[in-house]
Amino acid sequence: MLDWLLSLDKELLLFFNGQHNPFWDTFMMLTSGKVIWFVFYFVIVAAVINTFGWRKGALIILSILLVIVLSDQIASGVFKPIFKRFRPSRDPSFSHLVHIVKGYTGGKYGFASSHASNSFGLAVFVSLLFKNRVTSVFVIFWAVLVSYSRIYLGVHYPGDIIVGALIGTLSAYFVYSLLQKYSKPSLICKPKQRTHPIAGIHQIALLGSLQIIVMLLSVFYILK
Repeated sequence: MLDWLLSLDKELLLFFNGQHNPFWDTFMMLTSGKVIWFVFYFVIVAAVINTFGWRKGALIILSILLVIVLSDQIASGVFKPIFKRFRPSRDPSFSHLVHIVKGYTGGKYGFASSHASNSFGLAVFVSLLFKNRVTSVFVIFWAVLVSYSRIYLGVHYPGDIIVGALIGTLSAYFVYSLLQKYSKPSLICKPKQRTHPIAGIHQIALLGSLQIIVMLLSVFYILK
């Protein structure tokens, strides 16, 4: 059973990694970066402060940081040293089959994906926090996009992503449950939208979508 799963993992990796061209190579490299999403992160922080106020907002932001630290350490600090599974781009017996984008191969081990754990941890926590359908759909889409970019780039198997996403999701639910247990009920009830031109709940999806569009247009410009 394990051999079949590992074989399927490799087949899926080769399929998704094989759907490459210069445009998507560039876009997925941008998507996989962390600094590129600074504006998106800033909008989330602004929406938290605007919706919950400074005191409660600060506690929520600390909770978000806890989710990211927890998910990242479990994926990179626990799973990778224990399982020591080569990334597809670093596996001596397999890397020759992988399309490497601009020489990027990542670290030595890839199970589980910290990109997936961190992005899904943030997305699930934000979804639980704001309880808004539009926001939830977008942040989960964003987490899937970031995670998929890692498969496309050949630095993670789909199995790495699935387990990483599970780690992030469980971390988000764990921290959110602590927030429910040890904070006032008003902190985690469905928030009421405050009027603000750039920091409302729906602006997370709006400005996040605009950022993705700008990234796509910038790739057109780069390759023109």
